[in-house]
Amino acid sequence: MKTRFSDFDPTKFSFKDNPILVLEQFWSPSEMASFRGAMEASKWTALAEMPLVAKVFSNCGNWLKAEIGAMEARGFLQRVGLPCVAEYMESFPDIKGRHVNFNYYSYKAGDCLPTHDDTDDAYTYSQGHRPPTRRLALVTYFHQEWQPDWGGELMLYQEEKDKQGNRTLEVSDCVAPTPGSLAIFTVPRFHRVARVDPLAGEHKRLSIAGWFMTEH
Repeated sequence: MKTRFSDFDPTKFSFKDNPILVLEQFWSPSEMASFRGAMEASKWTALAEMPLVAKVFSNCGNWLKAEIGAMEARGFLQRVGLPCVAEYMESFPDIKGRHVNFNYYSYKAGDCLPTHDDTDDAYTYSQGHRPPTRRLALVTYFHQEWQPDWGGELMLYQEEKDKQGNRTLEVSDCVAPTPGSLAIFTVPRFHRVARVDPLAGEHKRLSIAGWFMTEH
């Protein structure tokens, strides 16, 4: 489902009926400016400085990641914690804990993310941790401008089988990184971030992305 946030009723939407939700004009200009300011003040870590992650996501450029400050994180969760999100998260039985994990991301020309379904958290397991189960993935955009030629689309796939029973992936949605938009989709779901084109020049694809998770 894709619609403007002003036309959206989160009490009538269900992720069980519509596993992909794209809301345009979710953030106000002042909210976007506030998050960009927080990003500018953040300490960024490049993919090359995260060897376990870089091993999983090889040949993906050298995108940047930063932690969200406590104050910004509270405001962010208040805004994205929609009733339809809470309803879906609470639909799973025997929940022992509820978790979120969101970070800032900056993609420049040449950066991308390969096809994955958000269930392979090998770099967390390799550190001796058993991660909670990812239920909903979220990405939302804070750059001021983005042109169609600049790439960086969120590509979502549906899994199909051919006549021989072999698994194939077909594109179900192509979500442009439109400033101020928000995308939420159920996990597992194969997806990738298309490579940012050199035509983007010095423009950065600025986002917050992560998951709503449950522990059982």
